[in-house]
Amino acid sequence: MHQLDTLRIFQRVAELASFSGAARQLGLPNASVSLAIQQLEQMLGTRLLQRTTRRVQLTADGEAFYRRSRELLDEFESLRGMFHDGAQALSGRLRVDMSSAMAREVVLPALPIFLDKHPQLEIELSASDRRVDLVAEGFDCVLRTGTLDDSSLVARPIGHLVQINCASPEYLRRYGTPQTLEDLAQHRLVHYRQVLGGRSPGWEWFDGQQTRSLPMAGSITVNSTETYYAACLAGLGLIQLPLVGAQKRQMLDGGHVVEVLPQYRPAPMPVSLLYASRRHVPARLAGFMDWLHALIFPLTQEGGLTR
Repeated sequence: MHQLDTLRIFQRVAELASFSGAARQLGLPNASVSLAIQQLEQMLGTRLLQRTTRRVQLTADGEAFYRRSRELLDEFESLRGMFHDGAQALSGRLRVDMSSAMAREVVLPALPIFLDKHPQLEIELSASDRRVDLVAEGFDCVLRTGTLDDSSLVARPIGHLVQINCASPEYLRRYGTPQTLEDLAQHRLVHYRQVLGGRSPGWEWFDGQQTRSLPMAGSITVNSTETYYAACLAGLGLIQLPLVGAQKRQMLDGGHVVEVLPQYRPAPMPVSLLYASRRHVPARLAGFMDWLHALIFPLTQEGGLTR
């Protein structure tokens, strides 16, 4: 147990990049934390943390040890909970990533009730449109929309989000409402790329069997959901977005955007939970993913929310 406590101390120092911060969170004297790390490094015969007057960071050996020790602690938590009631409160720390829109519009509003049931659970939430490296960056799970390409990870499908085409009323007043694909030659598209500099596929639609694309002109390319929506509201062009996103923001019912070309919608967007392949998934991770699945699954049904 003493060595497990030492691993927990190391994990907290590595995650906070601070000896004093780890000591405060763990309720230990600063000297005890420093001594634990020193003894751990002596036992392993290598330096795990590089200390300077301004920062603490993992060495290459420290990075490798951090990943393995995290797996070991997760295995121990699973072992400890083998004979417990599945309804018990979850505890520990989770590092999770998802899109900023999903975090703000769906997950964060529901999270207080979940955490009230699990007060010993701590969540580090990364919310951006950047695709993180789950293993290298130490995430427990990632909630991802779109096509998956992480073959080394375990994927838990949740469903598909219906997508629609939209434009602002001001844009339609200026350029007219497209009725056919041929009309798009006279229109502009707000292009979206996670990494700027790449080429946008243009207008996408699902013909019932496969996704097709049509190159379109556009004066702006963005790399975040927030900017994408804002560009549409500013009248800079057409966008293609999940129906539930428009509903959550009351963009349609509020008259801020208008759906166009409903017969040429993009293919529904898959939503999945990704996590590293492990023989035993920690109880806190399994419980959190079950909760996320139950929260998001209703949104993937036809129509998402009631309009």
